[in-house]
Amino acid sequence: MLLVIDIGNTNVKMAVFRGDEIVMSLRLATVVGKTSDEYGLNVKNLLSGGGVAATDITAVIMSSVNPNLNYTFEHMVRYYFKVKPMIVGAGIKTGLDIRYNDPKGLGSDRIVNSVAAYHTYGGPVIVVDCGTATTFNVIGEKGEFLGGLISFGLKTSADALSDCTAKLPKIELTLPPDVVCKTTIANMQSGVIHGFVGMVEHIIKKIREETGFSTAKVVATGGLSELLGTQDSSVDIFDRTLTLRGLNIIYKMNTAGK
Repeated sequence: MLLVIDIGNTNVKMAVFRGDEIVMSLRLATVVGKTSDEYGLNVKNLLSGGGVAATDITAVIMSSVNPNLNYTFEHMVRYYFKVKPMIVGAGIKTGLDIRYNDPKGLGSDRIVNSVAAYHTYGGPVIVVDCGTATTFNVIGEKGEFLGGLISFGLKTSADALSDCTAKLPKIELTLPPDVVCKTTIANMQSGVIHGFVGMVEHIIKKIREETGFSTAKVVATGGLSELLGTQDSSVDIFDRTLTLRGLNIIYKMNTAGK
């Protein structure tokens, strides 16, 4: 079985694949200070709880946007699973024609999401990843990665309001029933969430105008994408497993015939 690992700024997301089937998935907090042993024991215990032994894992692929944890996880995989992980980076096959001025500066998570979206839904396709930052990726009809945008994340925006003001509190990211609200917390929730939805809708509109991709599917992923689902009519598909499935696709692409 294949273990896929997506190391993000807030969470580390993992899944075990048998072929194209996700056997189980799990999520850990991204903690730079944790050792490879701490992560290794956590992962082994969580897998065991789902009926997957460490010896069942025969291959691992990793994607990371947090360089501080790359060595930690690579060492963890080698020691606890006895395999050398495949790492998404320069030189790996993706099947995309990456038209980016500095391909090495393109986040591996954006590549993985784009691969999954193109292979699953075809092109042209627009991918919106709602994580710590919000990324927009544009893929053409023939798999050309044309670029995109990076904007603020929903949680990042909410945290900035409380961190940068003297009296505004931390808030839970839930949508109040009204746009115009009568408490400070509800005011913040309404402003942050509706402001985020408006940003996504506007950027998708501008992407369509600039590229001419009027019929491109819009795929949203990431932990906070569900908040778009109740408000944003510009998103066609919500796919929480997009990144994990993209890693599976890239692994198979790079091991075909071996």
